[in-house]
Amino acid sequence: MSMLRLADYDIVFQEVPGEVSLALNISGCPNRCPGCHSPHLQRQVGEPLDEATLGGLVDRYGGAVTCVCFMGGDAAPAEVARLAAFVRETTSQRLKTAWYSGRDRLPDGFALSWFDHVKLGPFIAALGGLDSPTTNQRFYRATDDGLVDITELFRRGK
Repeated sequence: MSMLRLADYDIVFQEVPGEVSLALNISGCPNRCPGCHSPHLQRQVGEPLDEATLGGLVDRYGGAVTCVCFMGGDAAPAEVARLAAFVRETTSQRLKTAWYSGRDRLPDGFALSWFDHVKLGPFIAALGGLDSPTTNQRFYRATDDGLVDITELFRRGK
C-alpha cells in the first residue's frame, strides 16, 4: 500500500460547488503539468496521511465543513479511495467526499462509490482552470450510474 503524504490543508469554498470543504493537499504528484499551480506538491513532503491524521482533522473541522476534498493523490488512487471510505464510514455527520485528480480518466477498478464528486484532467495553462470556457478539466458528480459532468457550475456568474 502506498503512503499518501499531507503537505497542508485548508477550509475552502470554491473547489466543490455548494460545499464548505476541508481541502487536503497531497504531495508526491506524478503528473508534472506544465504551468502547475502547486509545484511544491510534486515533491514528497508533509506528514503521512493515515486514518489517525485524517480522523483528527475531521474531529477538529467536521462541524465546520460539509465535504472532505482530496487534492491530488494520483500516485496512489486506491489509497485516496480507501481514505474516502474511512471518512464515509466513521463520521457521524454525513460528510461528502471529493477527489481532484490530474488524470484524464479514472484508473481501472477505482472505487468511485466512495465519492460524491471527482475532478479529472491535467492543468493546461492555455486552456485555463475549471472556471474557463475552454478548460480541458471536468468536474463531475458521482452517481450510481457513473459520472455526471457539472463543470458549468464553475462558470455561473462569470
